Amino acid sequence: MAVVDEGLAPSGGGGGPVPEARWRMLLRFEVLVVLALSFGQSAVYSFVSIIAKLTAKQALNQQAAGLNASQSPRPWLDFTYQVLDLGFSVVIVALVAYLLMRENASLRTIGFDLTGGWRDWARGAVVAAGIGTAGLGLYVVAHALNLNATVIPTTLPDVWWRVPILVLDAFRNGVTEEVVVLGYLLRRFEQLGFSRNKSEVMSSLVRGSYHLYQGFGGFVGNFVMGMIFCRAYRRWGRVMPLVIAHGLIDTVTFVGWLYLAHYLGIPGAPK
Repeated sequence: MAVVDEGLAPSGGGGGPVPEARWRMLLRFEVLVVLALSFGQSAVYSFVSIIAKLTAKQALNQQAAGLNASQSPRPWLDFTYQVLDLGFSVVIVALVAYLLMRENASLRTIGFDLTGGWRDWARGAVVAAGIGTAGLGLYVVAHALNLNATVIPTTLPDVWWRVPILVLDAFRNGVTEEVVVLGYLLRRFEQLGFSRNKSEVMSSLVRGSYHLYQGFGGFVGNFVMGMIFCRAYRRWGRVMPLVIAHGLIDTVTFVGWLYLAHYLGIPGAPK
C-alpha cells in the first residue's frame, strides 16, 4: 500500500507515515474546510444571490450589487465594525499559514513575503493596469447587455476614515484571495494529483463563483483574471505581485468610484 511521508501529511496513530488514500482524503477534507470558512461560503451565497436577481421582476442591470456598505448610522460605531471586519477576515490567512507549516512549508513557500521589494510592486502595477482597464470595459459591456447588475463599490458615508478603510479593504481582498485561492489552492490541487491546467481552471472557477452575485460579467471577468494570475504565479513563483495587483485594482475601483466614476459615465456612479 502506498504511503505518504509524515513530513507531507498528518501522521497515523503511531506518528509514522499514513496510507496515500487516507492522506488524500484528509487533504480533500482540509481544502473543503478552508473553502467553507472563506470563499466557498461566499460562492454559495453568491449563487443564491444571482438566482434571486434572475427571478426578480427587474432586469439584471437595473438591480444593484453592493460592496463596502455602512454598518451603523453612527460613524464611530461604523468605523469600529469596519475595522473588526477587516481584522477577523484575514484570520483565514493565519489558518493557511498553520496548514503550510504542518507540511514543513510556510507562506514564504508560495511567495507571500517582502523579499521581492520593488520588483513585486512593478509587476503588480503592470498586471493591475492591464486587467483593470480590460475589466472596466467588460463591466460596461456586460451591464449594457443586461448580463451584469449595477455594481456599487461603496456606500460608506463621507467621513474622514472612508478612504483609508477602502484602501485597507482593497488590500485585504488581495491578501486573502491570492493567498487562499491562488497560492494555497494551486498547491493543494497539485498535491492531490491534478494537472497544472486542471488546477488553474479549478482555482479560477472558485474565483469566478464568488463574484457571481455581480452577474455573468463578474463571473467571466474574474475567471479570466484568475487564469492570468495563475500563469503569472507559475512564471514568478510568488503570490505577492498578484496581491499587490489585486490591491491596486480594488483601490482604484473603490476610491475611483467616489471621485471619477461619474465622469467616466459608469452606470450607477455617484454624482
